[in-house]
Amino acid sequence: MQRMGMVIGIKPEHIAEYKRLHAACWPEILAGLTAAHVHNYSIFLREPESLLFGYWEYHGTDFAADMQSISDQDVTRRWWALCSPCQVPLASRGAGEHWAGMELVFHLD
Repeated sequence: MQRMGMVIGIKPEHIAEYKRLHAACWPEILAGLTAAHVHNYSIFLREPESLLFGYWEYHGTDFAADMQSISDQDVTRRWWALCSPCQVPLASRGAGEHWAGMELVFHLD
């Protein structure tokens, strides 16, 4: 299992919409994540800084293929079309990243 943390900004005027979307996340999105071996996925909001922190656990063996399977789904592209305008990617993110990956520095089971 691989633990993954990521961060992105959110436009303050879109916080309510982002919360509304995620309070009623589409079942097809959840099924796609599960099929891609993503578990224990959580998104946290930090205000007043307007940051989103995401955490998930990846239980698969081919991360690149599983993430591509999510990206390839039409329902995912429609979901992203709603969520992406709410987000503000960090200038310091890596090449090809939308959410900026984070280094795990401590974990307690």
